[in-house]
Amino acid sequence: MNAGGTALEASTTLVEGTGVTIGVEEEFLLVSRRSLLPAGEAAAVLAGVHPADLAGESCAARELWDTEVETSTGICSDLAQVRDQLARNRAALRRSARAQGLELVPVGHPPFGTETAPPRRDGHYEWMSDAYAGALADQEICGCHVHVGLGDREAGVAVLNHLAPWLPTLLALTANSPFRRGRDTGFHSWRMMVQTRLPAAGLPPWFGSAAEYNADLDRLRECGLLPSDHGGLRLARLSDHLPTIEVRVADTTITTDEALLYAALVRGLVRTALDEFDAGREARRCTDTVLGDALWSAARHGLDGPAVDPWTGTRASPHSLALRLCRHVEDALAATGDLGEVRTLLHGLLARGNGAMRQRLAAARSGVPGVLDMLVEDTEPETPSPAGPVTPRGRRM
Repeated sequence: MNAGGTALEASTTLVEGTGVTIGVEEEFLLVSRRSLLPAGEAAAVLAGVHPADLAGESCAARELWDTEVETSTGICSDLAQVRDQLARNRAALRRSARAQGLELVPVGHPPFGTETAPPRRDGHYEWMSDAYAGALADQEICGCHVHVGLGDREAGVAVLNHLAPWLPTLLALTANSPFRRGRDTGFHSWRMMVQTRLPAAGLPPWFGSAAEYNADLDRLRECGLLPSDHGGLRLARLSDHLPTIEVRVADTTITTDEALLYAALVRGLVRTALDEFDAGREARRCTDTVLGDALWSAARHGLDGPAVDPWTGTRASPHSLALRLCRHVEDALAATGDLGEVRTLLHGLLARGNGAMRQRLAAARSGVPGVLDMLVEDTEPETPSPAGPVTPRGRRM
């Protein structure tokens, strides 16, 4: 869920280059191979990961529930670094999980499960448990968060205004949580429906300045809706601890390629927004109601149904919005040398479907247990670990 400080925030200092540096956090579910249920063994899994097993300055940490673990890359300057670090970090956690009889599952919400054990109550999690009470139910969710280097909070607020209308499209591309407790919810991202139960956890509203942004955080804290030191729960925000803008809209994706595509599009959006800001062009303002409708529709239908155009409030095709997004950030992607790779990854994703669509195909073949098997198989590393081959999974899920 990543409701508070992140492993990335304990990592390295950003290298120079506004809108260029990038870091990615991924949250994963731990599932028992025997019961197929989430397993609260995060501490044991993390104890089995040596820092040298992770890539570069990456790190790993516990989450709100002990059925989850999180990895964060170090600060990267190009997509090749991001890809390598994501793959190595996943492989390291997977090896340790399997040594405990578990699988590391890249999914936004547990496909199987019963009433879970209570969340952790140490640090700010105790505050959350007391303040949010029953709203924390089902918050056993896993997302992918991207940080892009941005030290100027005034520019950062302008960037958030530019980003907000594109966040539903990013969700449609990365939605990967259609099942809950063995049943199909009908949504592509049930995680998003759970996440937005919490206060001020949806799309960022329009702010005219950094002072307005900061005043809103102060208001939420004063009203008892956020801890005193918290940076907020919105799906895009300015980091309180790093000179970054953080986009938190995506479900954890099945493959590193999907995470890479998401990270590249986020960086492209930030760089495009900075160009607009430098040119003195303010973002086109959308109504909060229409933005909320667009987010709900993306969570419900993903890439397989109607979408809402955030600028007009009318029905749109999610595929056309995704291609429009790619065109919108073309210049920024070309400047970082990512345009060709992003086009290839995007067209591949649109052709095969997002994670939710592939989960449903697996369920149609083999039931929900087959979904878990597909999630594990689809995330296998392309290269062997430096420490040797990956431990066999044993019994198939």
